[in-house]
Amino acid sequence: MKLTTLFLCFFLSCGTGWAQSGEKNFIDQNYIEVTGTAEMEVVPDEIYLKIVLSEKDKGKKSLEAMEKEMVAVLKQLGIDVRKDLLIKDLSSDFKSYFLRRTAIQTEKEYQLCLHGADKVGTLLVELEKAGISNISVDRVDHSRLESFRREVKINAVKAAKEKAEAFAEALGQQAGRALYISESGSGYYPRANGIANVSFKAASMMDEAAPVLDFEKIFLKHSVLVRFELK
Repeated sequence: MKLTTLFLCFFLSCGTGWAQSGEKNFIDQNYIEVTGTAEMEVVPDEIYLKIVLSEKDKGKKSLEAMEKEMVAVLKQLGIDVRKDLLIKDLSSDFKSYFLRRTAIQTEKEYQLCLHGADKVGTLLVELEKAGISNISVDRVDHSRLESFRREVKINAVKAAKEKAEAFAEALGQQAGRALYISESGSGYYPRANGIANVSFKAASMMDEAAPVLDFEKIFLKHSVLVRFELK
């Protein structure tokens, strides 16, 4: 037991000596703390539309007929239906049907991904001809969004380094190696509110060439907090 105690004391004593002879902890060093920020605007290349087919009145087309016409239009425009068209919601008033034995009101909601805003105008016109007009923008995205976000973060770090070097030079000193780095803020702003205000009155465009709709850019912003050694 005594031997173990002596060995432990020797180990702690050596450890303290190594810590004193080694480098200082970064909080004990002179440092400069700066925040670097970078921004980027990205033109969306994925437009997600919400298409709703609804069967409410007996005089209107059946849901199946509307669905077939929609799919035919999409294929005619070269859209990959299997890949880019999804059934998002299927709701039927079965409860009312079984209680009252009346006609079922059925509604289907689809999500369609268009690869580029240039196809949206043509699609709206063609679907309007088929009697389908309940269309809205669900969201926008970019196929390389994660790559752009990494790029913005790297640029934020570079901005922090440039700022630290400028401040240190003003003091007649130099900014050395980075001692600490942390993301202090980040954002991904598709600005969906602005997109939702785009008018989809395809009926007024029936006799005109299909317009090319412009969507607001995706706004990326990242900030990093970095502490550099001050020499």
